[in-house]
Amino acid sequence: MKETGIDFSTVLGASMHDMKNSLCMLLQSIDLINDKIDHDNQTRAELAQIHYEIARVNSNLLQLLALYKNDNKNLPLNVEEHYLDELIDELWAKNEMYINNKEIECICEIEDDLAWFFDLDLVSNLLNDILVNALRYTKTKILITAKTVDTILEINIYDDGDGYPEAMLNSPTDKMSTTNLIHNRTGLGLYFANLIANAHEANNLKGSIELNNGGLLGGSIFTLKIP
Repeated sequence: MKETGIDFSTVLGASMHDMKNSLCMLLQSIDLINDKIDHDNQTRAELAQIHYEIARVNSNLLQLLALYKNDNKNLPLNVEEHYLDELIDELWAKNEMYINNKEIECICEIEDDLAWFFDLDLVSNLLNDILVNALRYTKTKILITAKTVDTILEINIYDDGDGYPEAMLNSPTDKMSTTNLIHNRTGLGLYFANLIANAHEANNLKGSIELNNGGLLGGSIFTLKIP
């Protein structure tokens, strides 16, 4: 076969961009269809599940694209000041259809006028992936908190599900193995989250993530810390 001279990784990166755009259009179309349906709870439930699964695929593509850019030393951070209440409102809005259909109570506790410097797209994608996972496993509630602890922004996502498996709590989040990819759906998501957190540096400190169980709702707790 004749050599094409095309770099496969470049083709893959471009393809992921196209797929991401198509999935975003699908999500918008589902939102429009859902708005036109009256009193058909079964159809609404099916649309909500489709919306949720497409959002998961879209999140995975965004992670792969970020990992691809990082591997090619091309993951620039666009760090600007952003208000946390606006960020969290956007997270709720992205998942509104699934939240309403499953009747999940969503609560947020944010310090007044809290703003911080970070890359909005990367941090939003990170938190959305964690929220989507929490929505899948929670029973009735999700709580998001945002506060400053000394010179660190701390964002927590709590749920009232069964918590993280012990194996996940004991596994490093800065390494990715074939076993994790096969058996642990959140393996890629946590690796991505750790990568993005670590990319944020200030005052000789790096961002980090933590996984715990218990807390305010008794289920899993995901913590993002940004200096």
